[in-house]
Amino acid sequence: MPAGPRARGNTDAAAKAAAEVRSARPKLYAARQFLDRETQETLGLRIPFDVYFQDPYITESDPAYDFDAAFTVPWEPGLADGPTSARFAVVDYDGSSETLTPPARWDADLGKFLDTEGEVLDRSNLDSPQFRQMNAWATLQNALDFFENGFGLGRRIEWGFEGNRLIVVPHAGYGENAYYDRESKSLQFYYFDRGEGKARKRIHTCLSADIINHEFGHAVLDGIRPHYQESVLTETAAFHEFLGDISAILIAFRNTPFRGQIATATGGNLDTQNPLSSLADEFGKNIGDQPYLRNALNELKYGDVKDDQRHHYMSQVLTGAMFDIIRRLTAHYMKQQGESVREALWSTIRRMQCMAVQPLDLLPPVDVTFKDYALAVLRNEQIVNPADPDGYRAMMIDVFVGRGILSEEEAVELRKPITVFERLNVAIFHDPQSIAASRANAYRFLDDNRRELFIPFAADVVVTDLSLAQKLTVDARRQPRQVLLQYIWREDVRLEGERFGRFDGQTTQMLCGGTLALDIDGNRLAWARKPGAMRLIGGPRKRQAEEAEAEAGKARRAAFLDVLAARIAAGRIGDGAAGGAAGLLAKSVAPVTATVDGGTVRFGLSPHIGITSDEDEEMGERPWTISS
Repeated sequence: MPAGPRARGNTDAAAKAAAEVRSARPKLYAARQFLDRETQETLGLRIPFDVYFQDPYITESDPAYDFDAAFTVPWEPGLADGPTSARFAVVDYDGSSETLTPPARWDADLGKFLDTEGEVLDRSNLDSPQFRQMNAWATLQNALDFFENGFGLGRRIEWGFEGNRLIVVPHAGYGENAYYDRESKSLQFYYFDRGEGKARKRIHTCLSADIINHEFGHAVLDGIRPHYQESVLTETAAFHEFLGDISAILIAFRNTPFRGQIATATGGNLDTQNPLSSLADEFGKNIGDQPYLRNALNELKYGDVKDDQRHHYMSQVLTGAMFDIIRRLTAHYMKQQGESVREALWSTIRRMQCMAVQPLDLLPPVDVTFKDYALAVLRNEQIVNPADPDGYRAMMIDVFVGRGILSEEEAVELRKPITVFERLNVAIFHDPQSIAASRANAYRFLDDNRRELFIPFAADVVVTDLSLAQKLTVDARRQPRQVLLQYIWREDVRLEGERFGRFDGQTTQMLCGGTLALDIDGNRLAWARKPGAMRLIGGPRKRQAEEAEAEAGKARRAAFLDVLAARIAAGRIGDGAAGGAAGLLAKSVAPVTATVDGGTVRFGLSPHIGITSDEDEEMGERPWTISS
């Protein structure tokens, strides 16, 4: 029966309203930074999608952790088939079967992605490969927003490679893995089978929010600190794993319905096992009948792992420390502030996003350690909350000391009152806005002040990153704009002695440099340095400081050689890169690779190929051999 006048009128009115929304979107999008999340959703600037809370295993095990009905991602003008957006492009090439799966199609009128049959990709269309494409893409869009918004870094993130889109491969091939690879500019998600007969099922890592967010954490860190990949330190590799794990935890915690489920399940007591503290449940269950891949509820201390070669295992110390802070914050809000469980969990994640993500901009540009991060966390809290009436900074110092990341002596110094904001003491002043205008300007500032900045005269210093950030406080107040300047130089190091094995007699390089954070008024917010052993420019004004810096540089050079020798002795250094053809995973790869560039050996961390635990590895074996 044909539709009556009223039905046709309703349809026409709906179509007209939809057209008006589409017409207004670009103008609203231009003003989105002034709109809160709720308003953006009301105005159609955020698009709802069906995605898993964590993974299919959790959904099957407990219906309370079903699909996230409140999940939205920011709308943008360039959405296209793939899905493709400004920062991500899904390319669904399966290296095992050598097939390219058709992409999800974007329907601008519906504001939805469709499969090849024209069906909307939602929870009623789970078997479609296009649903898995959409699930991975939407989860990544949400994660990017988490890092870039004002409660996080407050700026756009560049990737660690040339180009603006990170390629997402949801069905990269058969194997128990997922990884980020700079060389192929991609996130690769694999799949594998478990069970026999009718019980046989396929596990897709691209359906696990924990795994997606973990691997994206690697991509973020590689973008904002690309020279970490040239480190030989197990601790720097462990920091990469930590950031992946804490990204998964905090992004899940930021989700309101999921947080409500956590409140119901725990009553606010996060000291017991719960879906927030456990990572990648489905993956862990199916690769070795483990309840989860890694657990943030652990008792490991830095002294237990400081000489270890297993970076996944080592990372649990820092993940555990940050989860200790989550637990103590939640208890504080409930007991001292009198908040309900749900209110306390919300207060905790609001503060934790600032506490955990904003300090990333204060880290040194090379060879990061757990201590570097702890000091950055404490300094960032001092910047955004100088009065600290609730004692958050003292609480965090206690946690870092308890985990052995900071010593008691360091804690005593950190507890002393200081002037929070000081001018940078340099010989030749440069206006911060001028420094921020270009890398050439930033270099001139560094070169004009080499003595005061402890940069050797002979060092070929390079500005590796320069950005302006507009961060927010927990209460959504704008902080003064920050100028973030990273610089490095390379120092040749001769490898001499049997302990360097096949590298004896060759030359490598140690990376040195610093990160300088200024506010727009010229106050020094932070200055994290990694000194070298080259001779500094002498002068009467800073002789004691110069001597201390020189001694720190010599000690760092000696430690670099000791760590490299230990890596060689443990059989942890291989040749070449990890990626195969088209960025596909090679059969095996060492944790550290060695390549020759212009006669100099360059060592570096391998792409982060393993998401499995390495706790049971034996030193000196080939733990990097993987299933194919």
